[in-house]
This record gives sequence, structure tokens and C-alpha cells, in this order.
Amino acid sequence: MEDKDLKEGLTRRDFIKTGIAGAAAVGAAGMAADALAQAKKAPAKPAAPAGPPVPPALKPEKGITLRVLRWSVFVKSDQEVWDKNTKAWEDKTGNKVITEYISWEDVRTKAAMTASVGAGHDIVLGWHDDPHLYPDKLTDVSDLATYLDKKYGGWEPVCYQYGINPKTKRWIALPVGAPTLCANYRISWMKEAGFDKFPDKIPEFLKLCKALKAKNHPTGFALGHAVGDGNNNWHWWLWSFGAKVVEKDGVTLCLNKKETWEALEAAKEFHDTMIPGVGSWLDPHNNKAFLAEEISITGNGISIYYAAKEKFPKIAEDMDHANMPIGPVGKPTELHLFNQAFIFKHCKYQQAAKHYLLYMFEKDQYGPWIEAMRGYVTPSLKDYKKLPVWTVDPKHTPFRDSLSRMLWNGYAGPEGPASAATMAEYVVVDMFADVCVGGKSPKAAAAAAQDRAARFYTARGKKG
Repeated sequence: MEDKDLKEGLTRRDFIKTGIAGAAAVGAAGMAADALAQAKKAPAKPAAPAGPPVPPALKPEKGITLRVLRWSVFVKSDQEVWDKNTKAWEDKTGNKVITEYISWEDVRTKAAMTASVGAGHDIVLGWHDDPHLYPDKLTDVSDLATYLDKKYGGWEPVCYQYGINPKTKRWIALPVGAPTLCANYRISWMKEAGFDKFPDKIPEFLKLCKALKAKNHPTGFALGHAVGDGNNNWHWWLWSFGAKVVEKDGVTLCLNKKETWEALEAAKEFHDTMIPGVGSWLDPHNNKAFLAEEISITGNGISIYYAAKEKFPKIAEDMDHANMPIGPVGKPTELHLFNQAFIFKHCKYQQAAKHYLLYMFEKDQYGPWIEAMRGYVTPSLKDYKKLPVWTVDPKHTPFRDSLSRMLWNGYAGPEGPASAATMAEYVVVDMFADVCVGGKSPKAAAAAAQDRAARFYTARGKKG
């Protein structure tokens, strides 16, 4: 990856914050008022039909132009292969695709406007719960999702939550993959602190962090309004203690409870091992601090590694990655950025749009695209975990496995405007910052955070 991988923290991870107001408004208008309350449980994996996978009988319209909106790339090879695959589809069908690449933070806003006016782009590669902001505006892609599910070893578990409308139980989006986060750490410093292997449980992880700090190798995890690293790190920590913002019913808020208080108490110990100033860190800060050898561990994508390989080879040789440790809840509880593709109902060329997306997910296109990005995006379909990119360099391998360890934003409730707004307003991140930096008691911080979340959920959500 190039220097602009460090630039990603200034742009890609701000997309929720800038776009949420308009998107949530569109979502509220496009959903039935009781949609969240009706979603009593996470979508289950639909039963696959018997027999070998049979592709949908699609007949793309001829001589047409599709308009695609997607995020600007930070890995040059991403766009190169995506555009190459698109050109191959154009040659195959005789149609044309106009792909508009815009900054990560602008995709949500522009897609929401398209949903509102019912005109514009036909296909969007959007983020997280975007499809759940305006599900009634989107094409049912259950035929594509079912076929891909069966042909490529099944979707990763979290994909059913992201792709399926909990109200209709139909697929409204195809999960594309996730630019995932792992622990980035210095190998020699870990050994200097007395550990031969990176811990996979939080108690031992805390011991490592304390030992590193004692050796003048502090850790560093973003505790400011960092949409990617901040939200991902602190939701992982919250959930790892069994705490969460909302119950499955999507209305009962439950932050102000024992599990949250315990997560906050442990976070104080964790924060004590960090370099000063993390309370104001945005997404680029940890990248820069790690490459400057100021910190020993951080949570980040694979971009630090490739920046190090190009400019700081000694750091690259002495660093590795690990999946985020498991907390008292006893299971992985990670959060990652999540990308998915959806088609608007206003698209005049539904068959062509479906055919294009299906083509981009097939192995001859999707496989080389993932390979070219060198681990930057973790695939949503399990068979693509077998690609050579994940084992040609063992330091890639934890990213291969990270999507299978992921929960969804808004866990444990359904996705929609409330979950999106709660994350966009940094309710969880600010709660941890209030304790670690601001000196609030865990109970006071949890109560304040629950009150903030109640602004976005229903009035019933204030109980708990």
C-alpha cells in the first residue's frame, strides 16, 4: 500500500459522521414506524435448495448504461482490478457501466439522496447498515445471495444480519467484504516483556500491555472520534464483557448495567498502558505513532504493515498481527468496517444490474480482486478464504479470519437509523473516554451514554 493508506484515517472513516443526518431521515421516512420493534431476532440463514448451485436465469437488457456509486480506493490495485472486471462485463454483454468513485464519507449521503428522490445511481457499494436505512427502496437480491451462498461455501455469519431485511426476511444487499482490524504489534518488544505469543484472552492481554508499558513500550488505541479505529476498538471491548447498547427487541436500552461497569473499570487499566494523548486520536494517529516506534500495540487494518514494508522494512520484519483477544463473554466480539452492494428499485435495468453484481462476485473476478489488495478486504464468502493471499505471508492470515469473528453495529438489536446514529455520535467511544480521560465513574458514564442512545431509539428504550 502507498502513503495514502495513512490518509485513509482522514477520510474513509468519517463517512458515518457526515452522512448520518440525511441518511437517517431518509431511513425513517422509508421504513414503517414499527419496523425496529417488529424485528425480534437476527435473521437466520435461509435454507438452501437441494442439488448443485444453479445461477439465476438473468437476461440483461441490451445497449444500456448502468451507473455505479462506490468508495474511492486507497489501494491502487483495488480500482485497477475492479475496472478491469467491469470492462470484461461490458465486453461480455455489450452494455456500459459508469462507475463514480467518491470519498468514503460521501457515499452514505449521496446514496441516501438517491433513495430519497428515486433517481440517480442504479447500484451502490455502501457501508454497514446503509440498506437498512431505506429497505423499501431496494431490489430483492435473494436469488443472487442464495446462489452465491451455496456455490462459495456460505456467507460469513454476520452477513445474514447485514444483508437480510429482518422484517421481510429477504436479501436487500450482497455483502462485499470488510476492511478489517487486527492487533498490530512489535514481536521483539512483546518478547522483551516476557511473552512468547500474543495473548488471545483479555486478562493476559492486559498483563502484556502493562509489561510493555513498564519496558517503556506503551500501547496506543484511538479514543477520540475515529470512525474506524475508535468505534471498532471500543465496541469490541464493550461486547467482550457481555455489555451492549440495546437488547434484541431494538428498543430496550441496556448500557447502564453491571457488564458495562466492568468493561469500563477494565478499560481504565487498559488506558493506563497507553501513550498520552489517545483521547484526541483520530484514525491516522495510531498509524503514525506505530511507524514512529512510539507504541508497541494498536488496533488497525493491514495498512501499517504495507506502509512499513515500503518505508520501514525493519519495523515490518519485527511486527505481526493477531485477532482481537476474547473477553469474559467467552467468544469473539469484533467490529469491522463492512461494505455491501445494493440495487435501487428505481433502476430501469434490473436484470442487467443483477447480472453485473453476480459477475463481480464470481471467482474469476472476485478472486483476483481480493488477491490484488493483499489482505485489505476480507471476503464475505467462505470459499474465498482459501485464496493464496491469506497464507503466502502468514502475517496476512489473521485478517482472513477476522470477519468470521465479527458482530454487527447495533448489536444485539436490528440495524437501522437508530443503530447508525448511535455509532455516528460516538456514544460508546465517548463513554469510554469519559471514564479513561474525563475521570467519570463507570456508573455515571454508563448512565449518560444510555440517555444519549435513548435519543435515537424509541421512548420505550429508556427502560433497563
